[in-house]
Amino acid sequence: MSKSLRFALLGAGLLMLAGCKSGMDMSSDYYVVTPEILEAVGGEVPYTVTGTFPAKFFPKKVVCTATPELRWNGGSVKGQPVTLQGEKVQGNNRVVNYKDGGTFTFKDAFKYQPEMAKSELYVTFNASKNGKKIEIAPVKIADGVISTAELYSESAKSANTVASQDAFQRIIKQARDANIMFVIQQANIRSSETNSDAVKALKESMKKYAADENYEIENIQVSAYASPDGGLKLNDRLASQRESNAANYIKNEIKKAKIDADVESSYTAQDWDGFKELVSKSNLQDRDLILRVLSMYDDPERREAEIKNLSAVYNDLAADILPQLRRARLTLNYQIIGRSDDEIRETYKSDPRALGIEELLYSATLTSNKAEKKDIYTTVTRLFPNDYRAFNNLGEIAFGDGDLATAESNFRKALQLNSSASDANTNMGLLCLARNNAAEAATYFAKGGDSKANQEALGNMYIAQGQYERALSALRGSNTNAEALAMIMTKDYAGAKRVLGAIRNADANTAYLLAIVAARTNDAAAVAQNLQKAVSLDPSLKNRIKSDIEFIKYQSALAGF
Repeated sequence: MSKSLRFALLGAGLLMLAGCKSGMDMSSDYYVVTPEILEAVGGEVPYTVTGTFPAKFFPKKVVCTATPELRWNGGSVKGQPVTLQGEKVQGNNRVVNYKDGGTFTFKDAFKYQPEMAKSELYVTFNASKNGKKIEIAPVKIADGVISTAELYSESAKSANTVASQDAFQRIIKQARDANIMFVIQQANIRSSETNSDAVKALKESMKKYAADENYEIENIQVSAYASPDGGLKLNDRLASQRESNAANYIKNEIKKAKIDADVESSYTAQDWDGFKELVSKSNLQDRDLILRVLSMYDDPERREAEIKNLSAVYNDLAADILPQLRRARLTLNYQIIGRSDDEIRETYKSDPRALGIEELLYSATLTSNKAEKKDIYTTVTRLFPNDYRAFNNLGEIAFGDGDLATAESNFRKALQLNSSASDANTNMGLLCLARNNAAEAATYFAKGGDSKANQEALGNMYIAQGQYERALSALRGSNTNAEALAMIMTKDYAGAKRVLGAIRNADANTAYLLAIVAARTNDAAAVAQNLQKAVSLDPSLKNRIKSDIEFIKYQSALAGF
């Protein structure tokens, strides 16, 4: 629908100049304003205004500049003007034919300001005939600006922020290896191998971990191998004997140490994988040629034959590569058992310095008490001042409390320590949105990564940019004020009502958005009920309610707010 207004004052002034009587009946002259009620979108208030001059209305010697102007109590802003001239004026402006009349159009946008919510759109004039000024009264053509989309800043304040995670693991899996090497075509275990530093260190670790309650041995794996030369049948028997001998050796060592540990064993007859790895890491002259042979042939015998044909390099293989593959690898698999939750709590109370940073950060997750969390994170910043995570989490707590100044201080400190931290960048972006700074928020979200949390935060920014469908896609399923706001802006009022009803920590903004949904669906009782709840949670909303054009039909019923 379009809204039209007769601009009689303009018509009267121009008709008098044309020699017509000012009181005579006139044909209707209209302004069409689109949208009928102006609305803030992406930080701007776009508008299109079309004015129509009827036939025999615009004098032939008149120049008139028309300017859109949005006025509110204490301020105003002007848009781009349009200058028109009669057909007998010498100039380069648009000509309005006296006999046929004509139209003119404003199409522009005002930069949004909160005061615009309660405003009026006028067209003002600056007209003259033969250089003599003509006074033409301004014409009011529209009321107010719908500013619901600008609630993105309030929605951002309740958005899901991102906590920095600890890397604490109560059980850490570890492994320690040692090799027993064999002579070519032999499987007996030599004392020189069992007395090697690596084997002795593995046996000592085995004893230590068995006796220490902070460790637990899972098992010991024996993996025996034969090098790829010598034929498959021979190597299968050889690798099997090496497996058996190595397994019996470690079982005897376990028995002597009186340790309870399982031994698992296996063998590989021809270790082509190990051969390929060693060759690829070597400086052999024909390394690439050997690797190409391995990729060309799958059959072990064909591989061996082709490689032996490379006589120039085979001697180097026999001297440097193949001996390393005649082995049995002993692998001690064990777990490091960390402190229990109760032990971490008690240690923090008695001496926080005894805990590592991961344990400290983890300890904050063991309490739901906000004051205790803040105390722990503050302790972390003191003991580990170069780790950004505690600063980010302190900022997150402050942001949730509405203390944006403290939140900003902590987020900035976190980013000073780690400028690429995705969690801190996402949170800083949300803070910028909460302060109505969508442009700066975008620079932080760009570093926030592809996480679900950052996508949700981006959804808030898309609302600020007027990209409502894109916002809805990013926010879908988040059950947040921002998701509901995106639905309102896409006119999905049933969806918005459902989401707002599902928000766990509903706030004043939640109730206010429910009131907007009720207003747009003509539910007067729900409008009053939800606005009362919103004001009870945030008394400052009284002023917004009075100027919010969403509730213009309900102002009499809301006189008490």
